[in-house]
Amino acid sequence: MDGPVIEMSGVRHRYDDTLEVLRGIDLTIERGEVFGFLGHNGAGKTTAMNILTTLIVPTAGTARACGYDVVEQRREVTGCIGYLPADVRLYGHMTAAENLEFFARLSGVADPRRAVIETLDYLGCADLADRRVGAFSTGMRQRIGIAQAVLHRPKVLFLDEPTAGLDPLGVRQLRETMLRLNQDLAITVFMNTHLLSEVAKVCTTIGVLNHGALVYKDSIAETTRRFPNEASLEDIYALMEATSA
Repeated sequence: MDGPVIEMSGVRHRYDDTLEVLRGIDLTIERGEVFGFLGHNGAGKTTAMNILTTLIVPTAGTARACGYDVVEQRREVTGCIGYLPADVRLYGHMTAAENLEFFARLSGVADPRRAVIETLDYLGCADLADRRVGAFSTGMRQRIGIAQAVLHRPKVLFLDEPTAGLDPLGVRQLRETMLRLNQDLAITVFMNTHLLSEVAKVCTTIGVLNHGALVYKDSIAETTRRFPNEASLEDIYALMEATSA
């Protein structure tokens, strides 16, 4: 596809006609980026992601993913994106392979069984295929969740707080997986997070959301030039507080 993979223009969202969670978001993400969406709890990151993944409809404005309108062309959007929610939902009584084959069939994957085998092998999870998910650790569930999200080889992968609950080894494995998917399969990654250290290690571009407004967006190269270490990266939050004041 030509043009940006993600476009948001004047996107607003209200809950119960009173609480405005997003306040006119304008955001463009180019193909091949690893984008880190930063913000405090309640900033509106998950709401923005839910709009882009067609789970909710914006109150105002327009949003497009892979060139498709997320409201008017919902089926086309869901066919070209993958999504890993903060709470990975899998059937505990089924094996990893059974879970993945079930979701592959729902997604219309042409050869579900082959897709499952190839995806597990690619992600280094083949040893989990015949084990029941109910006994999995958080990190193991996360790996199978990512496998589910990329079974159909999406153009964009959305990850909502993907490091939550992971130990240091799990975080490192996740980081390596994101980079492989981006570099090997040309999958654009959109990651919601509040961890500045992880953003600096994996992202090509970052945006900062504060109380529903996008207050910062730049390449990681320019960001680390302005904020050269992890301690100074925290100044981004000071910057966004000043911007919103």
